Amino acid sequence: MQLFQNSNIDWLGKKWFFLGFSLIFSVAGVLSMLFWHHVPLGVDFKGGTLVYVSFSQQPNEDHIRHALDESGIRNFRLQRISGNVGASGAAANQVVISVPETTDAAHDAARPQSEGALRNNLHDSGFSVQQTDIVGPTAGAQLTRQAGWAILWSLIGMLVYLWFRFEFIYGAAAVIAVFHDTLITIGFFSLLNTEITLTVVAAILTLVGYSMNDTIVVFDRIRENLQQMRRATLSEVVNKSINQTLSRTILTSGLTFLTVLSLFIFGGEVLHGFSLALVIGILIGTYSSIAVAAPMLVAWTDWRASKGGRTALVAGRSAA
Repeated sequence: MQLFQNSNIDWLGKKWFFLGFSLIFSVAGVLSMLFWHHVPLGVDFKGGTLVYVSFSQQPNEDHIRHALDESGIRNFRLQRISGNVGASGAAANQVVISVPETTDAAHDAARPQSEGALRNNLHDSGFSVQQTDIVGPTAGAQLTRQAGWAILWSLIGMLVYLWFRFEFIYGAAAVIAVFHDTLITIGFFSLLNTEITLTVVAAILTLVGYSMNDTIVVFDRIRENLQQMRRATLSEVVNKSINQTLSRTILTSGLTFLTVLSLFIFGGEVLHGFSLALVIGILIGTYSSIAVAAPMLVAWTDWRASKGGRTALVAGRSAA
């Protein structure tokens, strides 16, 4: 299947619109992370307790919040999980009470406090505590560092690989584009005040690879066209390369986007953060391959020309 046959869109002619779009979302996300919602880390990173409570009937979230407030439990988050099958075979109605930022010595008290709050204030609701997950602040801080290093090392590894296969500027452009994608994705989570959990970090790492793969496809076509279009300017080569890979990009990204959009709509609260990161990341990652990474090659070449350096990219190393 081939879409956009013989397309001739001047992508580089729209680079200032792309720059403005990226700046708006990047700056909005950074401002939110610095001054508004900050980075809304989940219990996995801040430390705290997750109490899973199953009700015999559909729970009233307002009543649960009131019960926890009356018992002096503060800064908690309530997440409803419906449709799980319980041990009896009937559909169970569950909620997760998240109590963050407890100390290493006190987080064992979250379960009895939550259970007591519900028992004292919800007299007509049958419930039972199914399980309790505890993450200490020390472990949460370690997970935060490990997540940051995982993302950093993945970017460094991709930079080195692209430096070897193409040129340094190819790798630098791809890494900057992926950093752009990650920044905007995390910025969206901050703007929406949605918690970043370990599953969200897994989604971000998935997006790093997905966006990089899409960028490499465009770069590989640029390398091929540099060998064939020796009389053309670099801008013409880049525009042609993007147009030639546009059909593949739209088909691949479109099908993947529809899949993760289905997860976001129908996957429930458990998959909400994971699928939201994928929805945002696939859109931004596809956009950045065309509007961020490729134009950087031209911008770098123009800058080198203005400094009296080499004015053209080489075709790069051939595949082994």
